[in-house]
Amino acid sequence: MKISSVGYSFKQGVKNIRRNLLFSLASIGTIIACLFIFGLFYIVLVNFRAAIHKIENTISISVFFDEGISEEGMNLIGEQIKTRKEINTIDFISADQAWQEFSEQTYDDPEAARAAFGEDNPLAGSASYKITLNDASAQADFVQFLESIEGVRKVKSSAVTADSISAINAFVGYASFGIIIILLLVSMFLINNTITIGITVRKEEIKIMKLIGATNAFVRAPFIIEGIIIGLIGSIVPLVLLYYLYDIVINYIAGRFTILNNLFEFREPMQMFKVLAPVTLAIGIGIGFFGSIITTRKHLKV
Repeated sequence: MKISSVGYSFKQGVKNIRRNLLFSLASIGTIIACLFIFGLFYIVLVNFRAAIHKIENTISISVFFDEGISEEGMNLIGEQIKTRKEINTIDFISADQAWQEFSEQTYDDPEAARAAFGEDNPLAGSASYKITLNDASAQADFVQFLESIEGVRKVKSSAVTADSISAINAFVGYASFGIIIILLLVSMFLINNTITIGITVRKEEIKIMKLIGATNAFVRAPFIIEGIIIGLIGSIVPLVLLYYLYDIVINYIAGRFTILNNLFEFREPMQMFKVLAPVTLAIGIGIGFFGSIITTRKHLKV
């Protein structure tokens, strides 16, 4: 397409928006609402997943050894465990360290308790590996693997907690996906109506253009540009709103609710929007582009 044709198509696309201003504003408003909710879900989901990951790191699995196992045997078991990709952290807890931690958690005066036992460690056979995983949903298979290792006497895990976290994670993911798809379909529907009205208004003009030899691409171009402009405006506005709102909210929470700061590791706005901005723009422009393509193919007999 020539530069002059591109300029004409752009002007006509803008004219179409002005002609059908009410429907154009409705389409833009719907896209803004949809992408604002999409961005809101994304922000909540990312921060929620970060919080879940933080909780996952506190769910540990303890691996205890057979009685009388040598230090070499413990090291060999550790090497086998470290080959697994699910592992986030793995720490060796010696019998002395286990006794010290137990006494501090159990007794009011842990030093007196340790002194009473002297050199006799009541947890002499309790050396273990303490393991955390990247994903709590992998715990069941990982525990089964640990139990199959020769020299492992017992594996202690929090299956109920891990299953609950996995279920919550999955529910939030599916619910967010379903809501976003519904909102995007509503946006496509409104753009469809806007473009259809534009075609109806210019029906006679389009017929004349076809009679004097206008190509299919030339006739469709203004409507496609119209859809792209609507999609672009509809994606920029929610991004600006979300950026400033997110910045205000995390600063407010940081100043007022220190407990939430300990639970949630809120991502910085720039870090969050490095992904959100291009994705939102692509979705907005994509809705406008494909919505106009589908509509022109359906309603334009060219």
